Amino acid sequence: MDFLDAYHLWADAHAFFDSTLIPSPTSHADPLASQAAAWDRRLAERTPNGGLLRQNALFDALSGNGRLHLLHVTHALEEISQQGVLYPSGGCLVGSIYCAPLTATDRGFRMHNLASYILTKEAPAFLAKLGVTDRVPTPLIFEIDTPPQAYRGLAGVDYLRLGLIHLQIYSHLEYLLSKSERHLLRETVVGRVKNSTAFLATAAAVAYQGTHVAPEPFLRLLDETIPRLPILGYLYFEAVAEYLMLHSTSRHTRRLAELGELNNWLYKEMLFASFPTMAGKFDLARFRPRPEQLAALLHQVDHTIDTDHASSYLVERISYLVAARLFAVGEVPEAWHHTRWEFDGVANRLGPLLGHLIHRELRTFGRYPDFYFYFDQHKALQAWNYWNHMDIVAPFNGTMPKGEIGINPAYPNLDYRVWRADHDDAGHLHPTEQLALTIAPRLVDIKYTLMRNNQWIAPAPSAA
Repeated sequence: MDFLDAYHLWADAHAFFDSTLIPSPTSHADPLASQAAAWDRRLAERTPNGGLLRQNALFDALSGNGRLHLLHVTHALEEISQQGVLYPSGGCLVGSIYCAPLTATDRGFRMHNLASYILTKEAPAFLAKLGVTDRVPTPLIFEIDTPPQAYRGLAGVDYLRLGLIHLQIYSHLEYLLSKSERHLLRETVVGRVKNSTAFLATAAAVAYQGTHVAPEPFLRLLDETIPRLPILGYLYFEAVAEYLMLHSTSRHTRRLAELGELNNWLYKEMLFASFPTMAGKFDLARFRPRPEQLAALLHQVDHTIDTDHASSYLVERISYLVAARLFAVGEVPEAWHHTRWEFDGVANRLGPLLGHLIHRELRTFGRYPDFYFYFDQHKALQAWNYWNHMDIVAPFNGTMPKGEIGINPAYPNLDYRVWRADHDDAGHLHPTEQLALTIAPRLVDIKYTLMRNNQWIAPAPSAA
């Protein structure tokens, strides 16, 4: 794949939030183009917190001049300090140092609510689950001088749009597998799709034809399909998180909105209430709240949520995301019973879905876990190349501006400083010791991530 091809794929994997004055381009080749614009308007204009999709504290920090202050959390500062190196991890930010925003005040650095949740609730919960009693999560403050040539737009990487990139990378690295292994892998992922056509056809009918489907059977069919198509767990999670953050009218949500922040505690509490073992280890392929439990779960985390409206919304939103993120652009899959279930033909129609399936399958497939690090490293190299071409210093999670922001570890001559910090009872951070740490453009091996052994990158949903 040449630079131009890779550039286009990575450009398409980013969401651009630059201006509400410029309408989204429509393409006659994409039957979902008008729907995409309609969803943008619906979310921004017809939800209580929709204004935060364009105007928020994260975007203020990214588009401003001067310095960025970011929080990174680790439980292995001693080991990291001995090495003098901090490595990025994969996941929703592809190959970044996972952080959350900080705001400088006269009383110290105020944490974004995402940062405060990770530092004070999620990280301690995971250490307790591991039975670790000899260490505590340590906050690190990064101060980054934004170079004058840095990209002033708002381009966030959307990990749900990485399917074609996964497929392209596999096509370059598949010869690490034997011929029989490649055949088995292809048969496996095609079989997963073939046995999931009931749900895919339903989602396509809702997205393309406006078919009305009742929430209960739709969510039950979704629940049954997630084990075969793990990426659906990620789509489900993002749709529920989006709904909670945009529709909550609780006092806490309103207070955070005044600060320019979406309320991340909502989906965090919802996730850990239903899946307590996910603390520190976001395996969203396991996100499967039972349809009959969903309403109670949503009310448990926020009593202001209209659960009937939420269920109907999820049918429409998940169907749209399936069509927009998992089907090939311009393809409207129809007549599923006429499909020839061969890898190349399915890839032409459902290439992004196959890419997501392959990427996840390789984690446990035969000998490939030994090579999996190089798959994600290859992906990170492409991302760093795109970010450097665009002069993006701090990529962020572009599914929506939750507050998940990274540091591009490959940016040339990045000017930054790192401090260990303490936090006070008011939730402010105070730098206490400057550290001699270097950010290295090399992914930490997956066996060392998610609080395993050496170092922990603050948890984030990893790409499927």
